[in-house]
Amino acid sequence: MTDVQSKVPASVAMLKVLEAWGVDHVFGYPGGSFNSTMNALDIEKNNIKYVQIRHEQVGALAAAADAKLTGKIGVTFGSAGPGATNLLTGLYDAREDHAPVLALIGQVPSTNMNYNYFQEFNENPIFDDVSVYNRTVMTPESLPYIVDKAIREAYKYNGVAVVIIPNDFGYVEIPDEPYSSVSPTDNKKRPLPEATDEEVDKFLAMVKAAKRPVFHVGRGIKDGGKAIAELSKKLQIPITITGLAKGLVPDEYEGNLGFLNRAASKAADEIFAVSDLVIAVGADFPFANAIYRTHPFKFIQIDTDEAQFGRHHYLDFGIWSDATSFVEKALDRSEEVAPTPFFKAAVADMANWKEYLNMLMNRETEPLEFEPLYKAINEAADPDAIFSIDVGDNIINSFRFLRLTPQNKWVISALFASMGAGVPGALAAQLSYPDRQVFNISGDGAFSMVMQDLLTEKKYNLPIINIVTSNQALNFIKSEQDDIAMNEHSGIFIDDQDFAMIAKAMGIESATVTKSSELKAAFDQALAVTKAGKPFLIDAKITDKRGIPVEELELKVVDGKLVESINANYNANKTLVRPDSLEDFFASYNGQSLKSLPEFFDEFGVTMD
Repeated sequence: MTDVQSKVPASVAMLKVLEAWGVDHVFGYPGGSFNSTMNALDIEKNNIKYVQIRHEQVGALAAAADAKLTGKIGVTFGSAGPGATNLLTGLYDAREDHAPVLALIGQVPSTNMNYNYFQEFNENPIFDDVSVYNRTVMTPESLPYIVDKAIREAYKYNGVAVVIIPNDFGYVEIPDEPYSSVSPTDNKKRPLPEATDEEVDKFLAMVKAAKRPVFHVGRGIKDGGKAIAELSKKLQIPITITGLAKGLVPDEYEGNLGFLNRAASKAADEIFAVSDLVIAVGADFPFANAIYRTHPFKFIQIDTDEAQFGRHHYLDFGIWSDATSFVEKALDRSEEVAPTPFFKAAVADMANWKEYLNMLMNRETEPLEFEPLYKAINEAADPDAIFSIDVGDNIINSFRFLRLTPQNKWVISALFASMGAGVPGALAAQLSYPDRQVFNISGDGAFSMVMQDLLTEKKYNLPIINIVTSNQALNFIKSEQDDIAMNEHSGIFIDDQDFAMIAKAMGIESATVTKSSELKAAFDQALAVTKAGKPFLIDAKITDKRGIPVEELELKVVDGKLVESINANYNANKTLVRPDSLEDFFASYNGQSLKSLPEFFDEFGVTMD
């Protein structure tokens, strides 16, 4: 007598593969071409959670955010036709930010393929560019195998894997076998390259020969933020950072000057503009082709990926190494440098900038401005709070005003910069970290794109604090149009909405804030509601003022002296007034206390020879 092998639907076998890889929830929206998987999700509902979002783009952005926050694969799905194409924005976000994501795509039954059937089309070419793995399942028996292979490829390349599933295949009974290839070795850390003694010594020699060296530190520093701060102090090299490194290098370290370009601190942009040696440490800087080309300097790059060498600037010296191990070796092999005038000037410049930011945050404003709002967020946030920050001015303002440490997690759509990423990121954060406080910070333009998914927060009782910075403008673009010789702004003003009322109509408690004195009561209410396990929304009606655009400052040497001025294109829009002097520029942003870099150089005796 022979045993009869048990069987399961192929889609159930596929879900068991996901479960073996540690996936406990998937984001998606059902469609007729995906019903075999929906049936499997019902069968496996005790083992894997289906999260019903209200738009496939939200599901894909949430899966990408999940991967960024946890390091584990995020999973999303869409049905054939529009369900599939709606995923693309979120999948490109995952591709650009190197997040492992699995996208399961519905297809009409195999018996109807190539007959121009309803919603049937050739899906593979659409996903070719966005994916590292892209396959259509050819037999029911291969479905779990292909999904397992897709997950491995997504992890290997930190990218998007796409599996297209003819709907009829998922119903077919196949042997109930362990199709997953999950192995204990999957948890092993991959060995990272390390710098040699000779490479570190050459780096130190180049630093010694430089007069104005600057670090540019990216997220590749990982847990080495304190170590590079120590090296910065020891070698008297100021630190500038990329946006994704926020919170990794201690904000309180005096030599951490912050960010470059539009989201910059004044000190970072100024000091970088006069550097003669830039040391990029684990940094992938998407604005490098503009910022790195402003003036000549020698360039050292430390990276784990040799293919990145010279990507952003002509390379003088490349070191193939993990960033933190390089920093630790440099600490061991270096001698302490006496305090330098250049480093002192950089520190003083940054201290002046921080005093300015603190002044802005601690003012009472009516109507409400964004700086007191960020102070209220900082006061309401737990030490390990998670922040999902949408695209627009909130990125600039979060980089400048949001308090982040290595205890926090935060997520943005970094390189793809997709508006509408705030709500999906918060969904992912609260589902993957249910015991931690989660904030979504979105502008009114970005929030309007995805606000239907407040219902998802309500449906699953996700206690997210949603903050909508509502200023009736696409302000990030408005600021760009400020500096173009246009007769007036075009297409950037949007109609106001009562987001608090909209939230209430969805069954979500909310509050509207129009002046800074109302912030405490609103956040107290938000904390009480979210501690009770429900989402909350604050409609913060802020002005559409522009934060000080320090990227418009220019520095050049005239007759041996450093001179600072304003870019000729600043306020070129004909509706605006151009300031007559640097002092007027600062004053127009309440920056009467700000000093120019030449003043600091004069104070500390820094010369430009």
